[in-house]
Amino acid sequence: MFSTPFLDLPPLVAAAGTVQLPGSKSISNRVLLLAALASGTTTVHDLLDSDDTRVMLDALVQLGCGVQHDGGTTRIEGLGGQLGVASAALFLGNAGTAMRPLTAALALLGGEFELSGVPRMHERPIGDLVDALTQFGCRIDYLGNPGYPPLRIHPVDHVALALDTPIRVRGDVSSQFLTALLLALPLAATRDIVIEVMGELISKPYIEITLNLLARFGICVRRDGWERFTIPAGSCYRSPGDIHVEADASSASYFIALGAIATGGAKAADGPSSAVASLRIEGVGADSIQGDIRFVEAARQMGADITSGANWLEVRRGAWPLKAIDLDANHIPDAAMTLAVMALYADGPSTLRNIASWRVKETDRIDAMANELHKLGATVEAGPDFIRVHPLPTGGWHAASIHTYDDHRVAMCFSLAAFNPDRIGVRILDPHCVAKTFPDYFETLFSVVEPASVPVICIDGPTASGKGTLAVEVAYRLGYHYLDSGSLYRVTGLAMRRQGFMPEPQHEAQIADMARSLPLRFVEGKVMLADEDVTDAIRSEAAGMDASRVSALPAVREALSALQRSFQRLPGLVADGRDMGTVIFPDAPLKVYLTASAAHRAERRYKQLISKGISTTLDSLRADLEARDARDSSRSVAPLKPAQDARRLDNSSLSIEQSVVQVLAWWQQTQPFKEA
Repeated sequence: MFSTPFLDLPPLVAAAGTVQLPGSKSISNRVLLLAALASGTTTVHDLLDSDDTRVMLDALVQLGCGVQHDGGTTRIEGLGGQLGVASAALFLGNAGTAMRPLTAALALLGGEFELSGVPRMHERPIGDLVDALTQFGCRIDYLGNPGYPPLRIHPVDHVALALDTPIRVRGDVSSQFLTALLLALPLAATRDIVIEVMGELISKPYIEITLNLLARFGICVRRDGWERFTIPAGSCYRSPGDIHVEADASSASYFIALGAIATGGAKAADGPSSAVASLRIEGVGADSIQGDIRFVEAARQMGADITSGANWLEVRRGAWPLKAIDLDANHIPDAAMTLAVMALYADGPSTLRNIASWRVKETDRIDAMANELHKLGATVEAGPDFIRVHPLPTGGWHAASIHTYDDHRVAMCFSLAAFNPDRIGVRILDPHCVAKTFPDYFETLFSVVEPASVPVICIDGPTASGKGTLAVEVAYRLGYHYLDSGSLYRVTGLAMRRQGFMPEPQHEAQIADMARSLPLRFVEGKVMLADEDVTDAIRSEAAGMDASRVSALPAVREALSALQRSFQRLPGLVADGRDMGTVIFPDAPLKVYLTASAAHRAERRYKQLISKGISTTLDSLRADLEARDARDSSRSVAPLKPAQDARRLDNSSLSIEQSVVQVLAWWQQTQPFKEA
């Protein structure tokens, strides 16, 4: 998961392969609450691990619920309708699927509770649910603006509740209000309880999910159309024992759209023509209980070629450009956001109607989508409950920094804009917001897409110039991969010794074969060979000598050059060494030649060695560095020298932070985005 301030997506040109989706947020949080209300133990399989499910789990633990995690399963010891605490203050982030149902459940369970969230949650309406609860006797106070969280809930005796007349709730603002009542009212069902919906019920498929899951937990709600729901007298939550969470159909929409937009590419597993290679989506299929699976129908209307099974979908590009669409999207409110970005690739204006619920989600999604589509260059019309998006022709796309409004779906939708025909990248601000439902979204995206090119920053320089420290920090700030090229030769020397080879011509071919496939990773400042931390092992004097000797073998240098280039992976790479900009990545858009005087470098090395208890002198270190500089700059193969287009940075009098700021400023100058 990326926690950087922004994530730059380079132009993407193709996609193929297989993705495994995370569990559904809507199903996960409903299942967690039902398991907590039921008696006995419920084992939940494939639960979504995200911000929203974590706040729900934290709340259940605070309420006295037993929670145990074991690999891919979560065991919930149910409360059986009896809380383990008399009061609690619950922080629920921006999780509507936690705030709304817990409000209703706690209002009936008894106890004093405060429910709060992030500032945006305090802007999301809950008044219609509170009105429905208070009309039959629940006691709830607003702690801020009336109609919005935070809330204080007071205990109430069930015998004092007026449940002999229908409970009325609005259905035209959010289906979560009705879901909250349906999940909670079995707690008080000493008689039939009737809920009547006022106005047109929106997002009906989410109510179907609720009814389906209630039935799994022993509550069989009778439904008369979408206006009247009856919870039978004597209803009692019964744990199903084991329950599996479907993958998230809303998250599937991004990859369905991806398959419809992108041609096949090098990541395709098979097939004679990459142009028709498919993108396979596993974890959700045609028989999903989630309403957002109907996004498949909308994508087909726009021209996507989609086949499906019980637990999978396969998508290929069909019609191109995509076909414009005019759709009542009330049945797929979350997934419909993806259609708004697909509309940029259509043959005419596309209109999404009946989406007023967008305005009370994690952000005002109608305004948010309109604002960010405008940044890309699109013409957009928006109203109280609709959005109309005009396609963007070749030559009309703009480089844009997409503001995500702390809304996961905005971030994921706009990643699809990186497939634009003008080969312009897209900057996603606050990429961490995808943690709400799909923490590994961008990593999953990168696993199946093919970029036009992967950006590389090269940082070369002499020994002890601080290039490694600088490169690690720059990579961290950008969310890029990191390559310590010097370690490759040291690791090769270490692996060579372990295999019983010598750095001599008679073993050159074997050492080169071994070097080509070294399972090498750089993780949090550590050098990992497979699962072994070899950071210290390769820093010995002997390892340094072996590195010098294997570097003199041409076949080994060629093998390691190929290995170094293989580190060029999305979203980008920062590589440090002595020939990164001159030999390995000569086309890198930014090359930095980092240096410092021999005196400054000797002083840095002296402090480093003394801190490790190694005795040395400044004079000897300076002499050694000057000798190495002479040798490195006069080598016949890849001598140490700045690339012709490198930017020189003398950090003799600069702190690490100052050096990082300078390199990031230079990098920003190479990008089309004007704000971060």
